[in-house]
Order: sequence, then C-alpha cells, then structure tokens
Amino acid sequence: GSLIRPEATGYGLVYITQYALQENGDSLKGKKVAVSGSGNVATFAVEKLFELGATVVSMSDSGGAVIEPAGFTKEQFAKIREIKDARGRIKKYMEATCKSKDAIYVTGDKSEDRRPWRKLGKGIDVALPCATQNEINADDAAALIASGVKFVAEGANMPSDPDAIAKFKAVDKG
Repeated sequence: GSLIRPEATGYGLVYITQYALQENGDSLKGKKVAVSGSGNVATFAVEKLFELGATVVSMSDSGGAVIEPAGFTKEQFAKIREIKDARGRIKKYMEATCKSKDAIYVTGDKSEDRRPWRKLGKGIDVALPCATQNEINADDAAALIASGVKFVAEGANMPSDPDAIAKFKAVDKG
C-alpha cells in the first residue's frame, strides 16, 4: 500500500479537476466548490482545494449538509475535521463558535433532502460529490446546473445516477 493511501483519492480528485480546468484555460484558484461527504475522500479533497486557492462552500454526512455560503475558513474546516475525527456528526458544526452567521444545515426525512446540491444558490463553479453512490439525481443535477456549475468531478463511486448524467451531458459544451 501507499504511504499516502488516506489522502490519495481526495488529492487525485482535485488534481484531475485542476488539470481539466487548465485544459480549458482556467484553474481552481478563486472557484467556489461544493463538496459532499466528510470522510477521507472529501476531507483530503477540501485540504487540497484550500492549497490551490479554491473556496469550499459545503460538506456533508448521512445526517445532513453544512453550507457556508461565503466558503469555509481554514479554522472552520479544522473544526469539521475535529468533529469528524471524534466520530461526531457534521450537524455539531452548527454549534461551533467559528461558524458564520450565514451557515445553514440541510436535513430532512429523505436522503436527497440531506444533500447540499439543491440548497447552494448561485455562483457555484465546481461540484465534487465524494459521499456515496447515486447521491446526485436528475433534480440535483438540474439544481447544480442552475447554480452555475461548469465542472462535476466524482470522488465517490458512481455518485451521479443515469438521469443526472443525462442532464449533465445535455448541457456539456466540451
């Protein structure tokens, strides 16, 4: 095994996203990025996004999602890591003194209500689903497109269902 096994998938996801953006004359610097999940893939992806100058606006777990509309600070991200390292739920972040006054927690009875995709608002450039299989359906894909997302890179195993993929392909200009 690799000495950076825990980091490998998250870092790799961000590197491939950066390379795709560079192929289109762009970069992650200054981009608003929505991330789902808070396990190894998501956590190390967020770490690398900070290094490359991106602004991360969401993280989640199976109970719900936290959205920081202006982006997480490094202090806020460290708090999420501390909570998750202690096996806590991401909802606990809403009790943190470092959260912004604009932070929101998204939850609900159905799994699609607990994901960040439909609650992001405008101005999101990149989505990195890192949580679970089939976490993005057609309605989520439509919401991401409406939010302004131009790139979706998948860190989880098959996070976009076939209907979501069809939505993304319908607007693909590449």
